[in-house]
Amino acid sequence: MERTVLTHIPTDPEQTTAATGPSASRDAQSIANDVVARVLARAGTARAEGTTVHAAHDGDQLDLAERAALRRVAGLSTELDDVTEVEYRQLRLEKVVLVGLFPGGEAAAREADVSLRELAALAETAGSQVLDGLLQKRAKPDPGTFLGSGKAAELAEIVAASGADTVVVDTELAPSQRRALEDIVKVKVVDRTALILDIFAQHAKSREGKAQVELAQLEYLLPRLRGWGESMSRQAGGQVGGAGAGMGSRGPGETKIELDRRRIRNRMAKLRREIAAMAPARETKRHDRKRHAIPNVAIAGYTNAGKSSLLNALTGAGVLVENALFATLDPTVRRSRTEDGRVFTYADTVGFVRHLPHQLVEAFRSTLEEVGDAALLLHVVDASHPDPEGQIDAVREVLAEIPGMDDVPEVVVLNKADVADPTVVGRIQRRERRTAVVSAHSGEGIAELRALIADTLPRPAVEIDLVVPYSRGDLVHRVHENGELAGEEHLADGTRLRGRVDAALAAELEGVAL
Repeated sequence: MERTVLTHIPTDPEQTTAATGPSASRDAQSIANDVVARVLARAGTARAEGTTVHAAHDGDQLDLAERAALRRVAGLSTELDDVTEVEYRQLRLEKVVLVGLFPGGEAAAREADVSLRELAALAETAGSQVLDGLLQKRAKPDPGTFLGSGKAAELAEIVAASGADTVVVDTELAPSQRRALEDIVKVKVVDRTALILDIFAQHAKSREGKAQVELAQLEYLLPRLRGWGESMSRQAGGQVGGAGAGMGSRGPGETKIELDRRRIRNRMAKLRREIAAMAPARETKRHDRKRHAIPNVAIAGYTNAGKSSLLNALTGAGVLVENALFATLDPTVRRSRTEDGRVFTYADTVGFVRHLPHQLVEAFRSTLEEVGDAALLLHVVDASHPDPEGQIDAVREVLAEIPGMDDVPEVVVLNKADVADPTVVGRIQRRERRTAVVSAHSGEGIAELRALIADTLPRPAVEIDLVVPYSRGDLVHRVHENGELAGEEHLADGTRLRGRVDAALAAELEGVAL
């Protein structure tokens, strides 16, 4: 059997790269392009070369040569040639190599390619420099080292040759897998979950957001504590004693890892109490909106789909907009009004991502409750993304865990229509029951979306035609704010109102009407 050859696919058409050698120099003009745009650029994939050897097992077994091959993913590297910029970036940014698996088949290969490019964008957002990306065709992860010992050794050679100091794996690793892979590649290994948690920790601004992220980080860290040599050897017997301390150190004691776990559990309990103590403020605001019959429109969707840009286009809210994943974490609520005068609110929520860590879903459950109480859900989708349907499914997977979501009407808002493929837009429109095509950047479709929101929001149920005395101007004001006013006439004894209001306000008006 011939030995499998690891093939490196160049990141530039004119560039060729050795199997484990550093990247060749690039054209200076291409380097000036936006990093994230370059990371997310669509590029062709390549297969590893080698002799095909068929396994003697059933059809579920992949070809041995392909299963054992690591495949280079083109267009991920963000290395720079300008010396001063390289030196500056080396001081600040980690250099990372990305690794993923796919079980075989063209569809799985495309999905893995999109997922790895998203991982590259996550790594850039976290403040790292992506050097390379590798995919291995393998039926399932190796329980010991994720890649298998042989391919892990090849990865170690690639890491050493490229000068990387971190390996990022496109899945959640078991603690034993991470330690075993670190022992082989000799650099830090981070999985997708830890990377997302790190980004959330960087971007959380409010007190509640910081507490929620810290709680999620501690839940992730607790089963992954590990010892470091003799610092963990506090528990021992005989003449050896704790940490080699000899006589006088014997006793039941506790190992350092047990003390660390106790401190983490205590801190988690405190954070849960703090988050629970913040709930009444949200409940009060929510109850106030319900009492005044103010419906809420929740804006949810995949990260970087343009939720904050859409909120700014609809309301002029001035929310931070940035071409980065999870640029905004803290929810934003803005008041708005329909053309016929009905008041409602928009609530911008945290973005979602594929394989969103369940720790974050639990920690942000209190924030996501806003979505479950909404009168309408605007599900924002990046129509220019290579896999918009995958984004829709990932968001709905998280939304399904929120109580009350089954009763909330949904509008799929296809954003970035000015740069999207019309074929893709039409395909999603045929798949989804209710859609709106907009561009928050150019303003295309925003007026139509406002009209659709106004038509979908619940209208006041009780029709009124009565005269309110001038002494109860507060009730007239509430009709203006929360009702649907068809006509208003000032008479000698009071104000005649014609329109529709909710049942509670109608009862108050009936009690004072002349």
